[in-house]
Amino acid sequence: MSAAGVALLLSCLSCCGSALWRYYSNSPNYDVFSTRSTIKLEYEGTLFSEWSAPAACSIKNKRLPKTELRCSSPGIYAIKPIVSGPDLEEERYLYLDRSHICFLWYYKAINFVHNLTQIVILWIYDPENADPSELLWNASEPSLYSLVLSKQFAALGQKPFIYTILKRKVYFPQETMEDGKWYISVPMTENDALKEVRGNRAGFLDCFVANSLFLLTFPLLTIPEIPGFLPISSPRGSQLIANWAACVPSFVVVVADMETFQTNDSFLTWTRIRVPPNILTEDERHNVSDVILSQDGIFFLINGILYLKNYDTFTRLGSNANLPDGGIIGITSRKWCWINYFLKDKERRSYMAIWTENEVYLGYALLKFVKILTTEKLKGRLKTSPTATLTIHNVEYTGHPLELALLLNYCIICNTSKTIYLVIYNEDTIQWVFQDFALDVTIDTFLIPYFLHSAMPELLLWDKHRIYYYYHNFRDTGVIQTTTEFGNLSRLSQNSIIHNVLMDYYGNIVVKMENNVMFYFKIKIKDAIKLHLWTNSTVKSLISFKPSGHIYLIYVFENGKIYAEEYPLKLEAQSITFKTKEKCPYVAFHNDIFNFFYFLDKGQNLSLWAQIVYSENIGLYIVVESYGPKILEIKDQVQYEVTSRYYSKTTTLTFSQNINYETVDDYFKLQYENTGILLVQVRPSELAKTCLVSHKVFQISVGCDASKFIAVKGFTKKECLQHDFFYSIEQSYLRDRPSKPLRVKYNWDKYGCPLKVNIREKFHPLVQLYNDNGYVEDVEVNFIVWEIHGRDDYSFNNTMKKSGCLNEAQTWNSMIELNKHLPLEEVWGPENYKHCFSYAIGKPGDLTQPYEIINKSNYNHLVWPLDHSGIYVFRVKILDPNYSFCNLTTIFAIETFGVIPRPNGYMVAAFVFLLMLLFLSILILSYFHYMRIYRKYIYEPLHESERKKKKN
Repeated sequence: MSAAGVALLLSCLSCCGSALWRYYSNSPNYDVFSTRSTIKLEYEGTLFSEWSAPAACSIKNKRLPKTELRCSSPGIYAIKPIVSGPDLEEERYLYLDRSHICFLWYYKAINFVHNLTQIVILWIYDPENADPSELLWNASEPSLYSLVLSKQFAALGQKPFIYTILKRKVYFPQETMEDGKWYISVPMTENDALKEVRGNRAGFLDCFVANSLFLLTFPLLTIPEIPGFLPISSPRGSQLIANWAACVPSFVVVVADMETFQTNDSFLTWTRIRVPPNILTEDERHNVSDVILSQDGIFFLINGILYLKNYDTFTRLGSNANLPDGGIIGITSRKWCWINYFLKDKERRSYMAIWTENEVYLGYALLKFVKILTTEKLKGRLKTSPTATLTIHNVEYTGHPLELALLLNYCIICNTSKTIYLVIYNEDTIQWVFQDFALDVTIDTFLIPYFLHSAMPELLLWDKHRIYYYYHNFRDTGVIQTTTEFGNLSRLSQNSIIHNVLMDYYGNIVVKMENNVMFYFKIKIKDAIKLHLWTNSTVKSLISFKPSGHIYLIYVFENGKIYAEEYPLKLEAQSITFKTKEKCPYVAFHNDIFNFFYFLDKGQNLSLWAQIVYSENIGLYIVVESYGPKILEIKDQVQYEVTSRYYSKTTTLTFSQNINYETVDDYFKLQYENTGILLVQVRPSELAKTCLVSHKVFQISVGCDASKFIAVKGFTKKECLQHDFFYSIEQSYLRDRPSKPLRVKYNWDKYGCPLKVNIREKFHPLVQLYNDNGYVEDVEVNFIVWEIHGRDDYSFNNTMKKSGCLNEAQTWNSMIELNKHLPLEEVWGPENYKHCFSYAIGKPGDLTQPYEIINKSNYNHLVWPLDHSGIYVFRVKILDPNYSFCNLTTIFAIETFGVIPRPNGYMVAAFVFLLMLLFLSILILSYFHYMRIYRKYIYEPLHESERKKKKN
């Protein structure tokens, strides 16, 4: 629904509430709010006279409660309505700049599930001249104006591309523009969903196109509404309850006091969630106390019982799912998105927590629930009095990707007061750590926790009237103050009570009261300001944020409709702080921390920088805070630069691990102790509510990156004709010398295409490292190979002496002898590797033996037997203990050829016999032939005498 449509509904309700006014822009999220923008003004109430604005601004019709405002020059302008009566309407100070960003990207996605791809269709539109369907974000084709504008930009060289924020991949259009639109194909993904549309720096009429941040993941389907099903809701008159997927904030469920609504696009579209009849009573259907949205469906908490609504069923969960059949007092889910995280012991983490007064359960995918705690166990750790009462007050996930916090009620005589304690549970290490936290409250006090997006545990707690802050790992505590009333927000909001608190990833914190009065402050700030009234007190509303990080409001009206409206938090905060004269202590805060998650393996280091620019005589600096195990060395280097008016400090941070894992007593234990998650926060030393960027939080995981793998260069699994076949290995060629040949079926999926190698050619495998993004590097460290079927009829061309060994090197035979109880693939690896290049390691021996360790530069090759050919399936394992936390292995296959066939002995003997027989026959025949000639001419002379010839 358009902003005007929402405004109309809000205006209809204004007769019963206080008067107020607000403004709108055609630009989504108020991204373009400049001298070019048309600002729509709207007054709710009955006492309106006219609008008041400076001379630099023009109002279309200042006597209409709904009109348009334009300002010709940049600046801060005081805008307010003039009303009749003694009360004055509040004045807003709107900041308008002369921005060269005028146009925006319009995008829509088409899903192709059969090949897991999505086609993103893009065009350029002007918010000031857009079609209503483009402003409502439901256009299927570009409007005529957008079509001409997109083609004009294309002629000027504009060509968009999609950049993924987390993995930093780039996708370009497949073809040139078609019908005024660009088409970009991207793969469906779950862990790289945050994307940004970017373009070339092409300008038109001195205007450019802004980059657009959006979320694109696997299609998330809402549960369809089935005819005949009945509404499910919270008790009549209660406030809205909402929950959303932490990593997909556009996927939301909202429970109102008449219906439950679900959306997958931040309420551009939505469905009603209803349940089948005859399962719940009328009172139960209208008594939802909490809700959680998950991949398994929607969980409802009703009268202490958990129910699940999915696409097919509506089910009561209890002992059938390892949960209590009643008595559940709360459920919660994760608030902060950590797509990547490192697990040392477990294979997965929970997505929800369920608790009773004395038990805590964790929920995992596929409806698996596990009880992790009872208060009886905690009593023993606290060493409390046997007569003391210990119950669970509340449970919440912290900002850490693997931690959960419990607030505990403790009292001995539980009449008037109790003490709240805090304990944090790590899901991976299964450790409970009691915090330095104790808060004495009255016995009927109920506190709601909200852990902030920070490295160290930082917490906001609130009751009905006040907000308590616990900064810097609970060491800096107090009450969020206000200009009056000593932090009592109820007294500043007509005795209303706190409804919900929301923090975004930029450090902005908004507190919404039940009557829609809102307060604002930032992380690390200890006082709040009251924002201008935006929504009438009679409307049920809720604050949430979009995938882009911008806050928006959700309204539910009495007619059963739900609508979303963008809220200009930045502009509203600027208006208030302009009056209070509050200024940000620094001019700029820059850094090169572009990722939320970094993985460090052995031998790697991470270098980052942050810079703060400030006016002279302030003395600011960069604060670096970390939370987690002491597994990394952190070095910082500060550089100063002074100009005529400004100072700048640049802090370069280097994170590294300098541990030698070679020849240690317990390799695996040392690895375990030096892996884990470290959360780091970089921020300026001083903050204010006017600072746009307040801090940067990121995670460094030290351990095995599951996306890493190795492969031998030149081997594939596709470029050959695959067919099922068996081959035999003679028993004399096998390591164990069995009694009969080994028959092997060649597994194409595992072994890939075999490489054909002549038996007279030596082979040197080149191992390469890859990850999800492709090729990383050639592996230069030591590795070993072995034939997985047990062949040992191959060797190596290098000897130990030629390789430079001073003592006898490790070999397969020696390692098998030392580890007879282990399978072949485990007898030799980085955990027991010892080099041979020192007299202090190993023992003297025969250095003429083959050296069976290979690396990229030692020119050690595999050598084949010359008397037979065969198929060899080798497994490669990285041997260097300081290369990776991962057990990196791969398989490649070699087929040798070039053996001259060995002749048959009988055939050779027969052939020789025939040759000899032929030779003797010829010899004998020659003898008799010459004897005949000799006998003939011994009696007949060859020449008669000349005398006889003359006589004749």
